[in-house]
Amino acid sequence: MGLVPSDLTSLGQRNSGFYEHRRSSVVLNLPGLEVFPGDLLVSDGAADYLCHPLLLLNSESRKPRWPFSKRGVGKDKHKRTSDMENCLSSVKITNFRGYDFYSLKDKTWDEVMETHHKLLTNQLDLRKQQEAMWELFTSECTYFLDHLLVLKMIFMNTLKYLQTHEYLLDVDLWRLFANLEELTQTSLGFVNSLFGIIKDYVDASDISSSLDFISILTKYFRGSLCQSHQTYCLNYSAAIFYLESLRQRDDFGIYLKWCEQNEQCRRLHLPELLVAPLQRLTRYPLLLKNIWKRSMDSAEKIMIYSIKEKVEKSIRDLEGKVKWLDNFQKFRYLQEIIVWPPLWDRDKRFFIPECLKHIFKEHTAENILSPTNRHLLYEGKLTLAESTRFLDVYLFLFNDFLLVTKTKRNKKKLGGSDPGLMCPSLTPELQAVIKEGGSCTVLDQPIPLDRLVVKSIEPLHVSVFGLRNAFLIQHENRYRQCIAAFLLQAQTENIKKTWMAQITTAISCFTKSQETKKISLFTLPAESSEI
Repeated sequence: MGLVPSDLTSLGQRNSGFYEHRRSSVVLNLPGLEVFPGDLLVSDGAADYLCHPLLLLNSESRKPRWPFSKRGVGKDKHKRTSDMENCLSSVKITNFRGYDFYSLKDKTWDEVMETHHKLLTNQLDLRKQQEAMWELFTSECTYFLDHLLVLKMIFMNTLKYLQTHEYLLDVDLWRLFANLEELTQTSLGFVNSLFGIIKDYVDASDISSSLDFISILTKYFRGSLCQSHQTYCLNYSAAIFYLESLRQRDDFGIYLKWCEQNEQCRRLHLPELLVAPLQRLTRYPLLLKNIWKRSMDSAEKIMIYSIKEKVEKSIRDLEGKVKWLDNFQKFRYLQEIIVWPPLWDRDKRFFIPECLKHIFKEHTAENILSPTNRHLLYEGKLTLAESTRFLDVYLFLFNDFLLVTKTKRNKKKLGGSDPGLMCPSLTPELQAVIKEGGSCTVLDQPIPLDRLVVKSIEPLHVSVFGLRNAFLIQHENRYRQCIAAFLLQAQTENIKKTWMAQITTAISCFTKSQETKKISLFTLPAESSEI
């Protein structure tokens, strides 16, 4: 499965209602396997995933998606459960022993050489290199047979079979398994290629023949092996989160139990199998380093080292992409739950006639929450002291401003969003707000960090009001006049200190970045000595 460029706006045509409501949402691409804000490359299956109706937090997503959710269907549920179990009993799992290399995965290099009556080389370094290559081959066999093939043949194919019989139709295969089929095919090709050169070597009558493995390593590690693993790993955290939500369902639990009881799972559960590609990707550099250390030819060593460096760079790139993608998904949720009240609702001092209100709607505030422009540094729940009451507030500290919001929960509980669609990095407080169909309403305008002052409040000054662990946030204008103030209370003294430290550090970093921009803007290039 290749990666194809996809514009979120064009993808969103399938969900035009969402994009009419959220026209200011960021449009981005992710070219190739390097992340650049503005462009997103997704696989064919991922395109459907990104624009899945459930993934978009519109009113439709609040409809219950679970089967058996209506009253009076207890008998129907029992019958359907029984029918599903009968359907599972008809599933046939292919035995994995049919692969030529199956019998080799648990053997040592010495055992293979002895079986084929091949004399071991007298050169100790060459023999160690052959053993290092054998370790790469056997570990790839184990990875393919005991993890990837189990995931595909037992879990994914069984789920496909059930869906053809109209069970678990709302379970999204891509969100759970991502590009598993591509990963399986790539790993199988790699194993077969390694098996081919090893077979040629042990079958050769010439004792001086060598393992020609460099071309195989170059082909796969510079080709699709790392790329397919990256695509899978980008979906991993969302897949685990999605799996946890599915496990709450009786019908999915029946399917999961049936799969995990298969003897070819070797008592491994689905989460342990899903993490295997991540573990495998991080192990490749170690296996390549082992081969490199035991190589004698200088040109060969340079080649293996460059391949190892390529894999390590791929892992570093992946870490950056995971963070970037997580940040993008989180901002998309924030755009949905943060409500920006109009000026006349936010401050009653301003009177705007109905006929003029359209003027203020031209520039939407939602563009402020764009993942291409800023980063969320810290967030959390605090208490705001008002003149007559205490108010639960939720603060968002970005790299250039602070946002104070009040949380509003929907008491009617209209069903909320599907838990499987939550962004894993959302805090439990925000997840609870989303599930209940609530929101975070902005109390005042964003406070730029260069206009923000934070002060600790001594208990002596506010104890009479019942305040503890208090600190003050001041919003100043360009003339250093205070135009807004928030007296906040933390749950503990440590939380208060953490908040003050985070804000102080953010202000310092923002001030330095602004000074750097000014210097670069006004510094003229050095005059050439030739003039």
